[in-house]
Amino acid sequence: MTMAIRMYETGGPEVLRWEEIDPGRPGPGEVLIRHEAVGLNFIDVYHRTGLYPLPSLPATPGLEGAGVIEEVGPGVSRLRVGDRVAYAGLPPGAYAQARTIAAHRLVRLPDGISTRQGAAIMLQGMTARYLLRGCYRVRRGDTILIHAAAGGVGLIVCQWAHYLGATVIGTVGSPEKAELARRNGCDHPIEYRHEDLVARVREITGGRGVDVVYDSVGRDTFDKSLDCLRPMGMMVSFGQSSGPVPPLDLAMLAARGSLFITRPSLMTYTAERKDLLAHARDLFNVIAKGAVQVEIRQTYPLSEAARAHEDLESRRTRGTSILIPD
Repeated sequence: MTMAIRMYETGGPEVLRWEEIDPGRPGPGEVLIRHEAVGLNFIDVYHRTGLYPLPSLPATPGLEGAGVIEEVGPGVSRLRVGDRVAYAGLPPGAYAQARTIAAHRLVRLPDGISTRQGAAIMLQGMTARYLLRGCYRVRRGDTILIHAAAGGVGLIVCQWAHYLGATVIGTVGSPEKAELARRNGCDHPIEYRHEDLVARVREITGGRGVDVVYDSVGRDTFDKSLDCLRPMGMMVSFGQSSGPVPPLDLAMLAARGSLFITRPSLMTYTAERKDLLAHARDLFNVIAKGAVQVEIRQTYPLSEAARAHEDLESRRTRGTSILIPD
């Protein structure tokens, strides 16, 4: 018997149901993976609410998991039964004790990384990789601004950018989160509820502004993020936890200093197998060097995914969270 979270309609956390499923046998090019841990990410909330529609309903949500291969389908030669693997990205279906998935979307976990760590780092860690090395290539001497610096992606970005030699400014919601971000490489935590973000960034940068802003908050921070940039700086909008950004008048980018803007996704940056492997390799390398450390701060039974979503949406979580199949 295999259990999974199923949703038959979009809505609040209550639409997530714990039910028995049949994961099926792996077809050509597929494997059957038994999950030992599943990632919890804000994009799961977007799928649940319908903000990012799933291909069809009913569906099992979740884009990140790690575990052990139990069966390989015809044509799979690079992976074997017993391999420890992890993945992040489409198609959804990670909120399950077991699932079939295309073998080309999996990467083997190095010996030094557990399956729990694998489920905690793949989506957020590879997101940090494309932010720092893809959308804008951060170099020594750059100054960056990362919103939600004490979140899962934020803590990885802070550490990785610090390792690359950048000055890191990050927004946080409390003194406790400010201290957490500071311990993870954030040089200048800014408590957005009590400080003027733009004025503080200008003060830190001597009036210049930052080279790049990484904004996963969306509506509440978008205009201020643009005002924090130096001329010809880069705005990376990669999420919308506060709601979607209103329609944009492109003329404002010229008025603010010929700014650049992008709205990336991990799915695009890792669509090709070679790019997926490059992202995973770079992530595993910085972890092996100790430059990035990912601490799992919240663990929930998979059957309690609804509670995990409630905590995530209410900002009661810090850093990285995972779901453990019951």
